[in-house]
Amino acid sequence: MTWLTDLLQRPAVAWWDVLDIAIVSFLIYELLLLIRGTRAVQMALSGGFLIGLFFVSRWLELETVNWVIRNLAAYVVIAIIVLFQADIRRALAHFGRAPFFRYFERAQSADETIEELVDASATLAARRIGAIIVIERQIGLRNYIEGGIPLDAVVTYDLLVSVFQPGSPLHDGAAIVQGDRVAAAACFLPLSVNPRLGRELGTRHRAALGLTEENDALAIVVSEETGSISLVIGGDLERGISPEALRTELKSLAGRRVHATPAEARSPLA
Repeated sequence: MTWLTDLLQRPAVAWWDVLDIAIVSFLIYELLLLIRGTRAVQMALSGGFLIGLFFVSRWLELETVNWVIRNLAAYVVIAIIVLFQADIRRALAHFGRAPFFRYFERAQSADETIEELVDASATLAARRIGAIIVIERQIGLRNYIEGGIPLDAVVTYDLLVSVFQPGSPLHDGAAIVQGDRVAAAACFLPLSVNPRLGRELGTRHRAALGLTEENDALAIVVSEETGSISLVIGGDLERGISPEALRTELKSLAGRRVHATPAEARSPLA
């Protein structure tokens, strides 16, 4: 019963022990997610079998088996690195996209995203191709994203121009941008019911107004009839702005507080 007494007399578990276990559990969980459905699963099962065999050989004093496993361990590690270099790169890239690391790249990524948005808007306006691009801020747009076609692709000029081509299946509806990624396209937005709106405003402008009246999102609208660019925020429509003005507006609005009124949002002190 000595072993049972020693087990029951273990020191108390401190908070850092719980943190230690939680971190290791999280890493194992992420690893399992990464290898799920890949050939690495079979290798993991084989590795688990060899580890189990190693401990069994020590318990049963199988010296030859134990010696073989100990000497093969170093070569197995090298073989795993060679055979699974693509999976290892994918895993490191996955961890590199974690929110903690994104914090350090946020400013540069925001500038690049704004340039892609402005260039795409200018091209669509020059070709008179109608478009509506919604930029999510603090209030989520998940309901609208789930109603569209999921993309989850990096915001690029080529992608946005391709999405809104008249012959594209994604042309109708809005593209919703989350951070530096296009979350979905062909998303349908609520139309504004404001009776004071002019009759010359089309469906795209009314949809942008209807959405931004509900939350803090931004919407870039390109008119198919006139080829003009409009920026919508907080139910306030600014029509006929140039690409340079659009770039300036987006940079000034990036990172502003979420519940500001349109006037406050445009103020340098907001």
